[in-house]
Amino acid sequence: MAAPLLFASSDSEARRRRRGRDPEPEPEPEPEPEPGPVAVPPSPPSIPWVMELPEEPPILESTELDPYPTGDPQPVLGECGRDKHQRWAELYAAPRQYPPAHYELSVEENDDWEFNPAYPRQRIWGFTGDSGRATTPGPTILARYGEPVVVRFKNNLPQNHVGFGSPEISMHLHNAHVGSESDGFPGDYFSPLKAGPTLAAPGRWKDHFYSNIYAGYDEMQNGIGDPRNALGTLWYHDHTFDFTAPNLYRGMAGFYLLYDHIDSGDERDPSPTALRLPSYPYDYPLSFGDRRFDANGMLVYDQVGPDGTLGDKIAVNGLIEPVLRVARRKYRFRLLDIGPSRIYQLFLTRTNGVSQTFDYIANDGNLLPAPLRNQVSVKIAVAERADIVIDFSRYNVGDELYLSNRLQQIETRRFEGLGAATPVLKFIVDREPDEQDLSQVPNVLREMRPLDPAEIAAAPVRRWIFERKNGMWAINDQFFNPNQPRAVIAKGSAEVWELVNIDNGWDHPIHIHFEEGRILSMTRDGVNVPVPPHMQGRKDVFVLERNSSFRVFMRFRDYVGKYVMHCHNLIHEDHAMMLRWDIKEDD
Repeated sequence: MAAPLLFASSDSEARRRRRGRDPEPEPEPEPEPEPGPVAVPPSPPSIPWVMELPEEPPILESTELDPYPTGDPQPVLGECGRDKHQRWAELYAAPRQYPPAHYELSVEENDDWEFNPAYPRQRIWGFTGDSGRATTPGPTILARYGEPVVVRFKNNLPQNHVGFGSPEISMHLHNAHVGSESDGFPGDYFSPLKAGPTLAAPGRWKDHFYSNIYAGYDEMQNGIGDPRNALGTLWYHDHTFDFTAPNLYRGMAGFYLLYDHIDSGDERDPSPTALRLPSYPYDYPLSFGDRRFDANGMLVYDQVGPDGTLGDKIAVNGLIEPVLRVARRKYRFRLLDIGPSRIYQLFLTRTNGVSQTFDYIANDGNLLPAPLRNQVSVKIAVAERADIVIDFSRYNVGDELYLSNRLQQIETRRFEGLGAATPVLKFIVDREPDEQDLSQVPNVLREMRPLDPAEIAAAPVRRWIFERKNGMWAINDQFFNPNQPRAVIAKGSAEVWELVNIDNGWDHPIHIHFEEGRILSMTRDGVNVPVPPHMQGRKDVFVLERNSSFRVFMRFRDYVGKYVMHCHNLIHEDHAMMLRWDIKEDD
């Protein structure tokens, strides 16, 4: 059995080929039958339920930045050659609802990470926050609408790295409403030695400005934007051109939670507008990432082959088969699939396998208009988020429950269907709450802006076809070129985007940066099908299953610059299923 190529240098042939790729190649002869993915041995057995997640998720504290952040880049002081921050004087320097908050995240190598006691300690690339040692996921940032935030990302990775991944970074806050210079554009990667094709110069660090305004700031003219467009569960991760999958696989991901007067992060909030959902430390983010280990228990990944490596072990917040001890009360769990390619359908069960119910309150970081009660499973593709509330007061101290995946997948391209359960996280109800649980899940969550049929009918339509091409992945028959916008859109306008998967052999979770969209309709095998309830809110990831399509209503407000749309199966993204689109000032 052939073994996969497990590593390439940071100056790999993959990147050199990609940079030189003609976005519109000449027609080629009829290809040979496409080979399937390379088979790899299963990971060695792990030891379940001995590692424990912290009862309180790690939070990043704000700090003073030196040098102090400015709207202009500071290359003399070590910053890379970014563009100026848009609307800096208006949204940072001018008084806001809350004073600015500053954070620093250093991307570093940790060569002593323990995924599971059955495997040797090994290196990851994670984020060093207050702990002093890089972790995966990185510490969670808690932010508020009306509070400007600057996050300084430092690149302290070893520049002589050998192995999969590449020691440049371009950090994307998924799906923040921000200027393009802070969006983590794939071509904006940097290190002390290198600068991507869309940056002016390399550097040691880069400031990202997250203004934390709602989309619709200019339209509403109220100094904050439209609260109906609020986001809640965001996450930061590397987006380096050609190397997003291996860099994230090494550990570069973390949560950024955004609150406002409705989703206030305080279950005791006396305000009549506050939902009083479970709050910290009972507001708990959980990431799920598929990983594979060789016979010696070391992490392996094929970053060159267009099918990548499908993990058969699931790291939950960086640990394999961990335990989370919980109190007898309600918890809000923010579930995130960090990839690179596995899709999950998660069930909550007792030890005897009997399914338990929970409330489903948010999808892709957006609160639904109303909770979906008494759910027994939740399905998430790569980069999708789902917020659920589990009420552990229904159980006794000493009870144990499992979060288990039942969605079967044997290759990176697609899932197969439901099958036997694989437990990935164990809950142990081990105590009474320290204080009375005053949290709730009300019947109304967040209002949505009504869709205007006349506005939709007048909107331009763009059709994007996601397809296999020349052994790689393409959109409208073209590969990604970071310097070539495939659409130029006037700021403040709206469009309908048709997302089409013409193949019946693979799935594509399509992510559109910058603003959430609304699904107008969807088809499977050419037939219109109902939009599921959890997908009827605002979304930024649209899972194109085989031979399906979406019509999505999109707005483009408040900022200009370069953004991307791509498949968030990270393997497809790194193998060219991505395009650049630009927003420009309306002439």
